[in-house]
Amino acid sequence: MQDHLMNTYNRLAVSFDHGDGVYLWDKAGKQYLDALCGISVTSLGHNHPAVTSAIIEQAPKLLHTSNLYHIENQQCLADLLCSAAEMDRAFFGNSGAEANEAAIKLARLHGHARGIDKPDIIVMQGSFHGRTMATLSASGSRKVQAGFEPLVSGFVRAPYNDMDALHNIAANNRNVVAVMLEPVQGEGGIVIPDPGYLAAIRELCDQQGWLMMLDEIQSGMGRSGRMFAFQHEGITPDVLTLAKALGNGIPIGACLTTNRASDVFKPGNHGTTFGGNPFACRVGIAVVQTLLREQLAERAAKQGNRLAETLEIALGEYPVVREVRNLGLLVGIELDSDAPGLAAIALENGLLINVTAGNVVRLLPPLIIKKKHIDEITERLTRSLEQWLEA
Repeated sequence: MQDHLMNTYNRLAVSFDHGDGVYLWDKAGKQYLDALCGISVTSLGHNHPAVTSAIIEQAPKLLHTSNLYHIENQQCLADLLCSAAEMDRAFFGNSGAEANEAAIKLARLHGHARGIDKPDIIVMQGSFHGRTMATLSASGSRKVQAGFEPLVSGFVRAPYNDMDALHNIAANNRNVVAVMLEPVQGEGGIVIPDPGYLAAIRELCDQQGWLMMLDEIQSGMGRSGRMFAFQHEGITPDVLTLAKALGNGIPIGACLTTNRASDVFKPGNHGTTFGGNPFACRVGIAVVQTLLREQLAERAAKQGNRLAETLEIALGEYPVVREVRNLGLLVGIELDSDAPGLAAIALENGLLINVTAGNVVRLLPPLIIKKKHIDEITERLTRSLEQWLEA
């Protein structure tokens, strides 16, 4: 049979039929523990009652109108997010890439308002911000950029976790208007910066009049052990982008701003057809309310540390394992070589993982995991690693 899908993914040989909690089942009835969450998306697990109820209640009422009209669910979700982040305004799109596009456009308008004709945004080596032309240009990965040149200009690249480099740019480039970075680099290999790094960037941005723009598309919504990863350092960015877990599988993205950046966009500057529609926002409301009510960020901090400690004990005897690192339930296991085929072996053992940056096993399990699930992840991953080493 002819395959009418474009060849854009190296898909593993499985098709899932249904899910519940931390588990998925394929069409043959085999069970899998989902330790990837669709890459940090289904953080409440599959078929969470609050999300399912929101879908069932909203679907027959209203799916879409337009941003030409007031949308009550959008206003409610904006209120919830801005309260949780201590920020002021929200713009809703359909994805993380769209949220980051909004942030990039906002930074450029901010620069023009300051009289800078060609505004620059500092971005980080090893970063990933999306696959649109602007967001892949902002990303620090030649792999996602290759073949799509010419890239969008206006980005100045700096090494991650290096304040000296940022001060050097500040001293030599008067066109900089913003710094854009991930508090934890997810696609880059669960790279966690030194304590105080974000606070130092906040201070530099204040000194220079730059916008501090944080991409929390993967680290946000409770996964880091706080509702947002920047809260670990007691700061607030000027711009915050969210997506992934905000809809627990329903496409939605958000760009939040403080008052310093809230009035940059005017009617007509930016927009979206589907973004922030009644259906997506109703699900987003259910997700945020559940995260707060069930204190799942705090749970992620506790369970993330437990998972990392359990893995360190189980994998410590394997010389191939360099390091286990985590911030909440953002967990990375760095190996001493690339690991092609490891995810496929784990799949055979009923465990969903992936390998990013070539040699980092990435675990992003649901925030609802219990100790028994941590033990299952550890056992299945250890077995998979042994089989991979023997292959």
